[in-house]
Amino acid sequence: MQKSKVETKVLAEALTPRQIVEELDKYIIGQFEAKRSVAIALRNRARRQMLDEDMQDEVAPKNIIMIGSTGVGKTEIARRLARLVDAPFIKVEASKYTEIGYVGRDVESMIRDLTELSVSRVKTEQTDAVEKEALERAEERLLDCLFPMPRNLKVKTPPRPSEELDVEEQIEEIELDELDFEEEFGFPFELEPDEEDNKVIEEQRKRHEKTREKIRKRLRDGEIEDKPVEINMKSRSTPFVEIFSPGGIEEMDINFKDMFSNILPNQTKKRRVPVSEARQILMQEEAEKLIDMDAVINEAIERVENSGIVFLDEIDKIAGRESRHGPDVSREGVQRDILPIIEGSTIATKYGAVSTHHILFVAAGAFHVSNPSDLIPELQGRFPIRVELKSLNQSDFKSILTEPKNALVKQYTALLQTEGIEATITDDAIDEIAALAFQVNESVEDIGARRLHTIMEKLFENLFFDAPDLEKDNVTIDAEYVKGELAEIVKDQDLSRYIL
Repeated sequence: MQKSKVETKVLAEALTPRQIVEELDKYIIGQFEAKRSVAIALRNRARRQMLDEDMQDEVAPKNIIMIGSTGVGKTEIARRLARLVDAPFIKVEASKYTEIGYVGRDVESMIRDLTELSVSRVKTEQTDAVEKEALERAEERLLDCLFPMPRNLKVKTPPRPSEELDVEEQIEEIELDELDFEEEFGFPFELEPDEEDNKVIEEQRKRHEKTREKIRKRLRDGEIEDKPVEINMKSRSTPFVEIFSPGGIEEMDINFKDMFSNILPNQTKKRRVPVSEARQILMQEEAEKLIDMDAVINEAIERVENSGIVFLDEIDKIAGRESRHGPDVSREGVQRDILPIIEGSTIATKYGAVSTHHILFVAAGAFHVSNPSDLIPELQGRFPIRVELKSLNQSDFKSILTEPKNALVKQYTALLQTEGIEATITDDAIDEIAALAFQVNESVEDIGARRLHTIMEKLFENLFFDAPDLEKDNVTIDAEYVKGELAEIVKDQDLSRYIL
């Protein structure tokens, strides 16, 4: 079977596993095995789309469980993947469905949210594609508001028999029902023009167009961006309706916003806004007219079904056997609710039915109390790839401080630069910060790289407070400075438990 040009380009345009790992290395230190597994899974998505349709249906996604303590990079890998891959992506917490004393959200809402994000993304892409034409239309509407053409200069369209005639300008007042347009006046209905008046009107119209072009030039040059202008815009107010249902609003496959927009007439309201804001408002309205929403929805659903990724965080919170009775939502019950979605089912959304058979699920959890084997067997079988992320050591902390593209050291020095202060953090200071972070994690609680955020914030606290009043422009932070700011807190175990 011959494939379309779009299908043949899928594999060529997709990043290779090595390229994916290299991109993740710019932001995440270590954890090569996890990066490798995710990279292979993403590449296989593109490979599947190159197969014949019969084979595509048989190739199921190889879902992944990432196991590791908090702060080692599980969520960061997911967050960076969202920016890296051109695919619908959503991150949800399994604990969202297990709040004590509260039923939580319907598990199918993760697919509805993913579809909503995909539609929004495709709509943005389509808006960018018609941006030029929408801008031209918005400019014409803006010019009409800034310099409207007088009514007497507008080109008059010939009236039709069904239209009401302006009897003062056309003929003496007579009963329209008694006129036979074709026999007496011909069709379309015309009167003998006044040649002299037409010349004057034509000259005035040309003068108006010349002035309009001058305003257009000033508009494009940005000379009148702050000038207030009154525009007619669509009223975006939607009637508020509160609905109570046993299953929650997610189960109601009704788009109330669209329903009311179809029942109620489109209303416009006048707003007086600067030209810069008016251009954006009008441009958005014109872009919506140019976009085919049916095509947008079809494209969005196709992307979700073939390229969608769901990152299911804190899956360890729903693992474990039932050991006690109480108001807790059943953990196994939540697992059984999630199971059909991961196995593959059809979810009803307001945009139509969405199949989850080929959506990639990446789960993550610390699994301190429970183990992946505590998940129900059916759910375990749907996550064939398991990757264990390693705890961070002192060397990793040092790398996190300096190597990533937006490392913490770069962030904090940039913040001080906004106050006109150049901060220099020496190598021995970085070594001391990494050592302190590792020490506190070992003695208090291992929260991974998040410990660096608390230490850096405490270290720079006095500088940030005094920065606007400092007379010197240069500050050097060395190991002695770090010890002076943090040593006492680290020594006091009880105090460090709350501060660091």
